[in-house]
Amino acid sequence: MAALKYAGMDDTDSDDELPPGWEERSTKDGWVYYANHEEMKTQWEHPKTGKKKRCAGDLPYGWEQETDEKGQTVYVDHINKRRTYFDPRQAFTVEDVVVKPKRYDGNTAALEILQGRDLSDKVVVITGGNSGIGFETARSFALHGARVILACRNLSRANKAVSLIQEEWHKARVEAMMCNLASLRSVREFAESFKAKKLPLHILVCNAAVCTQPWNLTEDGLESTFQICHLGHFLLVQCLQEVLRRSAPARVVVVSSESHRFTDLLDACGKVDLGVLSPPRKDYWSMLAYNRAKLCNILFSNELNRRLSPRGVTSNAVHPGNMMYTSIHRSWWLMTFLFTLARPFTKSMQQGAATTVYCAVAPELDGLGGMYFNNCFRCQPSNQAQDQSSAASLWELSERLVAERSAGIQAL
Repeated sequence: MAALKYAGMDDTDSDDELPPGWEERSTKDGWVYYANHEEMKTQWEHPKTGKKKRCAGDLPYGWEQETDEKGQTVYVDHINKRRTYFDPRQAFTVEDVVVKPKRYDGNTAALEILQGRDLSDKVVVITGGNSGIGFETARSFALHGARVILACRNLSRANKAVSLIQEEWHKARVEAMMCNLASLRSVREFAESFKAKKLPLHILVCNAAVCTQPWNLTEDGLESTFQICHLGHFLLVQCLQEVLRRSAPARVVVVSSESHRFTDLLDACGKVDLGVLSPPRKDYWSMLAYNRAKLCNILFSNELNRRLSPRGVTSNAVHPGNMMYTSIHRSWWLMTFLFTLARPFTKSMQQGAATTVYCAVAPELDGLGGMYFNNCFRCQPSNQAQDQSSAASLWELSERLVAERSAGIQAL
């Protein structure tokens, strides 16, 4: 220590901090070396600890290694559009790596969860990915290399969303495909078109929803909120479950809502009844229909996980956030007004997408499903949302509905 003090090398805050005049650099293959600018020399050993280090893993996604006009290695961050001579991997040398799951909360953005992640080997399908939370979910995945397919009913808006993502990152692999959840025929056509691409499917996000809709029947003769929020997604998973199994480990994320707590699905006899889920006009209230559909989402996710998790496909349900300003409330001016008032105090779209992204990629959730998440934390849903008999009953009802409508189409 006396020698270090004499040399001026002990005047640092930690053993790993370099003395004045020294710089840490790395080779192209990730080995760290140290340059002494005063003595014009380099060495492999840290000038204080005497240890050798190397960078851990590959460059973060979006970074590339290039050579400048002087022959020096330069690192280019294409996503944030910056250049530096500092190897970004030097922040994570082998001695510094601690394998601990990070803790996230309601302030976390989706891109924070994916920081440093390379998803270039993943294929993702997102319903309703052209706007709001769905768009930010799709954007976050695409900016980290995943091949993303936006399954949307409005191809014009979906293609605009694709262009926005590709303008931000020219290598983004994102495309739009037609999928109208209000039409079971359209859902089947989307599934067949997707399977024709011969792609795997690692992440399926059931995101699309409607709220405060006036009473309306779909072409399949069902109330539109129920079909768009639940039954269309049920059929989509049914049609793609073989692809999910072949792609295992795969994950399904179903976007629900805390509003599921303010309703139930049972009739007077205590059974899940179609008359409750798809009521006639005289019994319809838009908010109640939405709440019931969100309860369906959790029951569906739980039963899906029970059936497919033994085959490597897990499913979890999520709540994205309260009163977030998306296009979901566009059908009722009063709700739009209330959401506008609440907008300064609610999550951003990036924060709203965080829990979905977390459930889709978090390593600590490998092989785990049948759970409900809010603010990237597991929480307990309502008692009925945890009821296995209700989940099984809803599944059987949904199977019967899609089978009957399929038979009707074939008869035509």
